[in-house]
Amino acid sequence: MPVYTLDDRIVFPDPASADKSGLLAVGGDLSPERLLLAYSSGIFPWYSEDDPIMWWSPDPRMILIPDSLKVSKSLRQTINNKKFEIKFDTQFEKVISNCSKTPRTDQDGTWITREMKQAYLSLHKLGFAHSVETYYQNELVGGLYGISLGKAFFGESMFFNKRDASKIALYFLVQKLKEWDFQLIDAQVETEHLKRMGARLVSRAEFLISLNNALNFPTIKGIW
Repeated sequence: MPVYTLDDRIVFPDPASADKSGLLAVGGDLSPERLLLAYSSGIFPWYSEDDPIMWWSPDPRMILIPDSLKVSKSLRQTINNKKFEIKFDTQFEKVISNCSKTPRTDQDGTWITREMKQAYLSLHKLGFAHSVETYYQNELVGGLYGISLGKAFFGESMFFNKRDASKIALYFLVQKLKEWDFQLIDAQVETEHLKRMGARLVSRAEFLISLNNALNFPTIKGIW
């Protein structure tokens, strides 16, 4: 399959036309309009600082159904000890900055470029991007951020400076999403960390069906 080159039009090719690696298209921009169309189409950006913008729709796709979250005995004990405090949307910029210092497996440097930071900050200001922050003794020690559309949450990245801090952020995110009847969390690509917590791989076709169902509901925008 060819990799498409995007122009100024806010459009994407069919996600099923991505190549074997999941790469669908290159180019375009990170405007809020294009990003929201991408996520609602099952597509996300992922590239390094010196590369063109690359758009992906992998097959298979890793998702976490909120009711399927697995909590280990040790993590449950940590949660019950209540030594961590959880907040939402209070330090989005600091969360994404910390996440940018955590490179993905098998990738040199960060994949959260300066351009991407600004793009997701714009989505946060518009009420679509959210952060979950874990504090220990009033210090930010972990967290995650992602995009919310309909009843789907698209997890982008997480970080921790203290053991279990990112897992606890995910746990409390899932509790909130369960309260609001969210249908899925998109974890994008497989990781052992999320697999142990209940995430699983599905085909692109199955993911897109689930995503379309989740998008039939209104988006809960604003500060969470």
